[in-house]
Amino acid sequence: MKGNVIVGQSGGPTAVINSSLAGVYKTAIDRGAAKVYGMRYGIQGFLDEQYVDLSKHIKSDMDIELLKRTPSAYLGSCRYKLPEIHEDKAIYEKIFEILNRLEIECFIYIGGNDSMDTIKKLSDYAIITGQSQKFVGVPKTIDNDLALTDHTPGYGSAAKYIGTSTKEIIRDGMGLSYKKVLITVIEIMGRNAGWLTGASALSVGEDCDGPDLIYLPEIPFDIDKFMEKIRNLIKKKNNVVVAVSEGIKLKDGRYVSELSGNAEYVDAFGHKQLTGSATYLCNLISSEIGCKTRSVEFSSLQRSASHLASRVDINEAFMVGGAAVKAADEGDTGKMVVIDRVSDDPYQCATGIYDVHKIANDEKLVPREWITRDGTYITEDFLNYVRPLIQGDYAPFMVNGIPRHLYFPKK
Repeated sequence: MKGNVIVGQSGGPTAVINSSLAGVYKTAIDRGAAKVYGMRYGIQGFLDEQYVDLSKHIKSDMDIELLKRTPSAYLGSCRYKLPEIHEDKAIYEKIFEILNRLEIECFIYIGGNDSMDTIKKLSDYAIITGQSQKFVGVPKTIDNDLALTDHTPGYGSAAKYIGTSTKEIIRDGMGLSYKKVLITVIEIMGRNAGWLTGASALSVGEDCDGPDLIYLPEIPFDIDKFMEKIRNLIKKKNNVVVAVSEGIKLKDGRYVSELSGNAEYVDAFGHKQLTGSATYLCNLISSEIGCKTRSVEFSSLQRSASHLASRVDINEAFMVGGAAVKAADEGDTGKMVVIDRVSDDPYQCATGIYDVHKIANDEKLVPREWITRDGTYITEDFLNYVRPLIQGDYAPFMVNGIPRHLYFPKK
C-alpha cells in the first residue's frame, strides 16, 4: 500500500461499529499505509473538510482494544444522501479534490443500505472521470437487512441484548402479576425487516417460556386478531409479554405507530421515524379490556449495549474492517465485504466481496417460512440461524465499576 487510507462511519451506530473501525485502522497500518484518516461525521463532515489523522487518537494496542469495546460511532456519523452524479457534479468534484490533496488511495465506508449507496456513487464517479481511488464498503447495521451477506456486524450483539432484556422483562412481570393481569408490549427496532424482533425468542429456555406473541413487519398486522389473542391469553395467565417491531403495518400499509397521531420526522433518505406502536397497543388494551399495561421501547439501548456485546460479533466486525482494506489495496472498488456462513456446527464464517450495485438500497427480509403460519411467532429455523451470532462475551475494561471507552476529545 503506497497511498493513504480514509475511513468514515454512517447511519445508525451499533455496539461493534468501532470494532470495524479498529480493523480498518490496524490492517491499513500493517499493510504499509502512510496515514489513516478518519472522517468526522461521515461524508457530510468530509465535505466540510472535517477529518483527522487517526494515529493521533489511536496510539497503542490498548487503544485498539478499547475501541473494539466502545459503542456508538467513534468518528461521528451522518445520514446524508449524495445527489445523483448528473444532478450535482460540483459535490463530487469537491470530494475528489480533497481526496487527491490527501493522497487517498483507499476510501472505506462503514454503514448500512444507505451508506452503500454512497460507495456506489463515488466509485461510479471515479470510474467515469478516471480517478484512481478505490471505494469499498464495510457492512454495519443492527437491522440485519443488507442483501447478499449472511448477516451484518452489529446484529448479533443487538440480538443478544434483546433476548437477554426480554427474558428479564418476563421475569420482572412474573413477580408483579399475582392475581392481577399485566400485559407488557415491547417495541423493538425494525422498519421493514423483523430480524431484531424475532431475536426476542432467544429468551426461551428451561427457565423462561419467552414472549407470548411476536409480530414482525413482514406480515400485515390485524388489530382485531391481536385483541382476540390477548383476550384468550389472559384467560390462562396473568403475565403476558408481546414483542412487536416498530414497523408493524396494517393491511392498508399504515404503520401502527401512525394511529397514535404522533408527528412524523422524515430523514434525508425518506425514512419515517417510527415510534409509539407499543404505546398505542397498550392504550388500546387498557381501554377495551381494562387491565394494567406497560409499554417498553428498547430504543437506542439495543444498539449501544456494548457491555453485552457478542464476542462473535466483535471479532467479525474487526474482520470485515480488515477485509475491506485488503480488498481495496488489491484493486477492488465499488464493492462491499460480506460474511459467508461456512458451517453451522461448528459455526464458521469467511469474508467475501460483492458488487455494491447489487446491495445498495435493497433489503433482506426474514424468510416467510421462518415465521409461523398465523404470523404471531418465529420458527426454530430462525433461532438456529441467530444463536451462533450471540455467542461469547468481550469483557469491558472496568474503571470504578463502569466500562471504559475510547473517547474522542472535543476541541
